[in-house]
Amino acid sequence: MITKDLGLVLSNHSIAEDIYEMKLHTQCADEARPGQFVNLYLNDSKRLLPRPISICRILPKEESIVLVYRVVGDGTKELADLSEGSRVEVMGPLGNGYTLPGDLGKSHPLLIGGGLGIPPMLGLAQAVSHETECTVVLGYRDELFLQELFEKTGANVVIATDSGSHGTKGTVLDAIGAENVTGDVIYSCGPKPMLRGVKEFALQEEIPCYISMEERMACGVGACLGCVVKTTKKHHHTNVNNARVCKDGPVFDAREVDLS
Repeated sequence: MITKDLGLVLSNHSIAEDIYEMKLHTQCADEARPGQFVNLYLNDSKRLLPRPISICRILPKEESIVLVYRVVGDGTKELADLSEGSRVEVMGPLGNGYTLPGDLGKSHPLLIGGGLGIPPMLGLAQAVSHETECTVVLGYRDELFLQELFEKTGANVVIATDSGSHGTKGTVLDAIGAENVTGDVIYSCGPKPMLRGVKEFALQEEIPCYISMEERMACGVGACLGCVVKTTKKHHHTNVNNARVCKDGPVFDAREVDLS
C-alpha cells in the first residue's frame, strides 16, 4: 500500500564525493521491498516535482528506510542540507520490486550494480544472502561507498573501478570475466549502457535477468507518462510497445525491454 507522510530525518551525511546517505523514519517502511523507490517532496515551492530515490535498505523494526543519493542540482542539494530532526514529505513505496531467488526456484543470485545503481542492490543482498549463496559485482568510477556493508551481508563481493584503484580495472563485465563469476539468476541496476551489456551477457549465458531501469520521473505513479521505455512486446493495458518505469517497473525482465 502506498502511503504519504512526513518522514523524520534520523541522519543525513556524506559517504563519498557528492554521495549522501539519509535514514528516514516513515510509514512506508512497513510495506517496502528491495527494488522499490520513494518520492521526496521539496519544501521550495519553485520545485514542484518530487525527487524519486531508490530504497537502499529497509529497517522494518525501526520503521525506517535508508536512501543513498547523489547531489546533482538544487533539488538534491536541498535534500543534502536536511539535518537530523527535519521533516520531509515522502510517498511510497512506489513501483515493483525484485522477485526473490527462492520464489524463482534459484539458489545462486548474481547482483550487479553500477554507480547509483549500487544502493538498491544492498537491500536485495541483505534479503537473500542469509539464505543462499550470493555474489555481488559493484562498478565504481573510483571512490568506493557501501562496499563494507555489502561484505557484512556475507555475500562474495567483486569490485570493478574505471581507474583500477580497487579491484578489476574496467567494467562490471570485465570483473565478471576476470573473477569467473557465475550465478543462476541476475539482478542488476545502473546506467543503461551497463544494463545493455548485462542483458547481452545474460542472454549469452542463458541466465534469467531482472534489471531496474533509471529514467527521469515526474509523478511516480504512472499518470504523466514521462518515464516511458520501449518494450519488446505490447503492454497488456495500452496495447503498445511501451511501459512506464515508475508504475510497470522499475524492475523488468531484461528480455522484455528494448535497451538499444
